[in-house]
Amino acid sequence: MAVRIRLKKMGRKHRPFFRLCAVDSRRPRDGKVIEELGYYDPMVPETDARAILNADRIQYWLGVGAQPTEKAAVLIRKYGPNGTHLEKQREALERLKSQRRRPTSMTPPAATKDAPSTAPSASEEGATEPAATEDTAATS
Repeated sequence: MAVRIRLKKMGRKHRPFFRLCAVDSRRPRDGKVIEELGYYDPMVPETDARAILNADRIQYWLGVGAQPTEKAAVLIRKYGPNGTHLEKQREALERLKSQRRRPTSMTPPAATKDAPSTAPSASEEGATEPAATEDTAATS
């Protein structure tokens, strides 16, 4: 059996997503795979953070004779076991993580779209209730 390492297209219309897979060469592009070795998302804004590969498994499949396609070979050369862009990839992933954290910390927790702005807050409601119970206790 001839094994190829190639990209399996997934995602939806205008939103591609690819998995790097070890596949029998006679199978169709999006058919049954032997093993998934990583993924490539071309829609990620950071170029070096687009591909995440399992270096150990790629090394195994290359060692037993699997042949990568041209596009898969480029990804393996850059982000594989001895990749040329591994340090850039780590930096890009860190930048993406910090960008995700920043917007959530800047929004105040009380400002939500679901809560109406004219409704009294819980502290205002709690302040009026004890006063009402004291008035009724004093009149009894």
